[in-house]
Amino acid sequence: MLCPRRCGADREAGETGYCRAPALPVVARAARHDWEEPCISGTRGSGAIFFSGCNLGCVYCQNREISRTIKGKSLDAFGLRELFARLADSGVHNLNLVTASPYARTVAEALEVPPGIPVVWNSGGYESLETLRMLEGKIDVWLPDMKYADDALALALSAAPDYYETADAAIREMFRQTGPFVMDEEGLLRRGVLVRHLVLPGYLSNSKDVLEWFASAFRPGDALFSLMAQYTPNGAGGPDRRLTEAEFREAADYLYMLDIRDGYVQELSSAEGEYVPAFDGTGLT
Repeated sequence: MLCPRRCGADREAGETGYCRAPALPVVARAARHDWEEPCISGTRGSGAIFFSGCNLGCVYCQNREISRTIKGKSLDAFGLRELFARLADSGVHNLNLVTASPYARTVAEALEVPPGIPVVWNSGGYESLETLRMLEGKIDVWLPDMKYADDALALALSAAPDYYETADAAIREMFRQTGPFVMDEEGLLRRGVLVRHLVLPGYLSNSKDVLEWFASAFRPGDALFSLMAQYTPNGAGGPDRRLTEAEFREAADYLYMLDIRDGYVQELSSAEGEYVPAFDGTGLT
């Protein structure tokens, strides 16, 4: 019951649900990651922990290797806590929990001992309010996607027909917990919400609707927004081409027209597969 699908799988008994996740967290990689927004990666990188399994079904997912299959090392709360400590000691700016939603209970238990650096919750935005409230006080930075303002598109591309209303409520809850974003003297995000949106080729109206949602939901100084251009066809579904320069320029112009001041506009050159890390167990020995 941890996610909005509420599939009821008894994972302690060996059942698995939509996310395919077992009872204990499975981690595919835990290492410095330099490819997040500048306020997350900074100069020393973000300590990214990539969990296997996902409660969304995005046909264009670049991390299919771990979102569709369960690959990596199984860790209990104590093992996660040790992993967090090792990453924190390596000098990274923060702990970046990537797609940890299926394991939220164990992650929350691990975070009962604060890691000493900010904790980032990096997710697809498809979260239940109950789970988010269970994490209250343990997450410093929320890094959700707002993928769709169109539930028909969410159904077609992510198998989540209730995505928009679910993500809207979830992101507002995240903001309730942190309040307006706080940056330190190095330009690093210490607390707050940074909403990401990936512009999809051929679906510019969806992106404009998402931008309108953000502009109406948050005032300047409340939350950060990241407009992303890195869509890369994967041959498994979704649009079969990259964004054009004209499409992304139109999306960016709409952002500026709405006077969204705080955040980032990604360069179109970011649409390269090299930005997907190797899920080879790095950092787990």
